[in-house]
Amino acid sequence: MNTISIYLNFNGNCEDAFNFYKSIFGGEFSYFSRFGSVPEGDRYKVSDAYKNRVMHVALPLGNSVLMGSDCHEDQVDSFILGNNFSVSITADSKEEVDRIFKGLSYGGVVTMAVNSTFWGDYIGMLTDRFGVHWMASFPEQQQ
Repeated sequence: MNTISIYLNFNGNCEDAFNFYKSIFGGEFSYFSRFGSVPEGDRYKVSDAYKNRVMHVALPLGNSVLMGSDCHEDQVDSFILGNNFSVSITADSKEEVDRIFKGLSYGGVVTMAVNSTFWGDYIGMLTDRFGVHWMASFPEQQQ
């Protein structure tokens, strides 16, 4: 069964926002990482000024998960309030990710081609032809 979550993007204040959400909803982060944890040579590498920014955070809310990150320094110019979220689909297989991604990207713009990442997800990102931001992923460590 696919699950859908909301993924929020911030321009440097993701940690503050998620600590605020945690104070309201309770619970603990199930995942928290900074851009500084990116392995040397990886394409997600950022400058020293961005290393302390949040690369990914996840806050479980019942059966759902609120996720977020600070935008990568290459995305700052395209960061606009109001378009700072994505619909994130977690699929049951890599093949399902490929099917969903192919369908949603028709007439849209791929912002990150589907690939395996150092954090263990098979993931791709795109903006569909209607301007909606999507992320489709499969946690490969579950295989």
